[in-house]
This record gives sequence, C-alpha cells and structure tokens, in this order.
Amino acid sequence: MRLTEITDFEAPELDVYARLTEAQLLNRFEPKKGMFIAESPKVILRALDAGCRPVSLLAERNHINDEAREAIGRCGDVPVYTAELEILTKLTGFQLTRGMLCAMYRPRLPSLEEVTAGARRVTVLENVQNPTNVGAIFRSAAALGMDAVLLTRGCSDPLYRRSCRVSMGTVFQVPWTYLEEDWLRDLRAMGFRTAAMALSDDSVSIADPALAAEEKLAVVLGSEGDGLAPSTIARCDYTVRIPMAHGVDSLNVAAASAVAFWELRAR
Repeated sequence: MRLTEITDFEAPELDVYARLTEAQLLNRFEPKKGMFIAESPKVILRALDAGCRPVSLLAERNHINDEAREAIGRCGDVPVYTAELEILTKLTGFQLTRGMLCAMYRPRLPSLEEVTAGARRVTVLENVQNPTNVGAIFRSAAALGMDAVLLTRGCSDPLYRRSCRVSMGTVFQVPWTYLEEDWLRDLRAMGFRTAAMALSDDSVSIADPALAAEEKLAVVLGSEGDGLAPSTIARCDYTVRIPMAHGVDSLNVAAASAVAFWELRAR
C-alpha cells in the first residue's frame, strides 16, 4: 500500500475531506466532475462493485485491517492518506466510522425508464430531506424486495456521506434516479398503480388484498414533518395506512417504509 502520512492540514488534496461541503462536491455546473464521500470499508466495497471510480482514500492507520486492505487494494493506485484517529477527526470534523473514507466520482444518473425496466415494486420518496431516513429507506428497499427507489428533487441526495453509510452501501445496489415534475403521469404511463402512504379517512388498510394483487405498484412516501402533499394523495390510486395501536398515530417515515415494503412486496 502506498500510504502518505498527513503532515499538512492545508494540503489542497485534502480539500475533498476537510473543506468542501457535500453540496460543493455535487458540482451541479460540471456533473462529470462531481464527487461523493463513501464511509467505511463495506460501503466503499459496494460502491466499487457498482463501478464507482475512486479518487483517493483517507484511513486511520489502526483500522487498516483485512476488509480495509481489500478496499485499498481494489482502489488501485489512488493516494491513501493516513493519520491517527485524533488527527483525522480534527481534519474532517467528525469521527470516522470504521476508520476509512473514500472520495469517488459520482456515477451516471440513469433514466426513469432504465431503473424501472422489469420492475414490479418501486418506492417514490417525495421531499424526504433527512439523510439518515433516506439511507434507512434504501436499506429496507434492498432487504424487502423493492426494485427501485425514485426521488423527487426535494429529497436529500442518496450519495451524501451519511445516507451512504446508514444504507450500508445499498444505495449502490438498488437502482435509483430522480423524477421529473409530473412523475405520477410518467409512472401511470409505465403501467404502475400508486399507493400513497397517508393518514386519511378514506384510506385502506395496508393488508387490503387488492394492493398485493397489483402487478406493478409504486409505494409513495412523504416528508418527515408534513407527509405527502394533498395534491399527490388526491392523484394516487390508493391511499394506504398502517393500522396503529395504543393511540400512536404514525411511524417515522423510515420505519413506515419497512412495514410497507414487506407487506406490499411482489408475491
């Protein structure tokens, strides 16, 4: 391994880890140069499996174990910067999970048609802004049979560091893309029926057999505070609720997603 000990905090090659925000890394004006940060060897390995190209690595020396060595080895000849945990924490502003970060170029964003090809169950996230929730939803989607995750432009970026980490790298395994403005029309044209997860007097139970019988179904989840927009609920084919007990009115969107994905999975 070609390790470079960090001696200069101001070195420009460390900007990606220490001084550029995730919004700046996104590089909206030159998307092909856009980058993201993958955290932990497992996430890095899954990103590499998906074809993401590494730029450099930042590793705590004491965490260069077998899994970390595999990640470093698979990154080829990119620079590997290293230091003790205290120095890395001071540099990045947070404590690294399992001691490793990797700067990578963002992969090409596929089209809606590409990610839904052959799909029977997809989920739509409308303005879900918390990176932790986005990551947790991806993990549930991967584990519980969703074929794709579709996001409105108001959602947190699935490739933000925290989203990637919370998802355990499943953001690189489940196909995803952003939706255009009239996404309900687009999904309907592809043969999907839509199920809005919302509290409403005319909602049906998530256990309704008609939902499970749908050949192609999109499970639509809303933002953490306000839920789905009324206009979205009105245009969906179903309004669906998860039955609650003990006076609890709703679940966190990430928890609700796991219940919905399991109950509405393709059979």
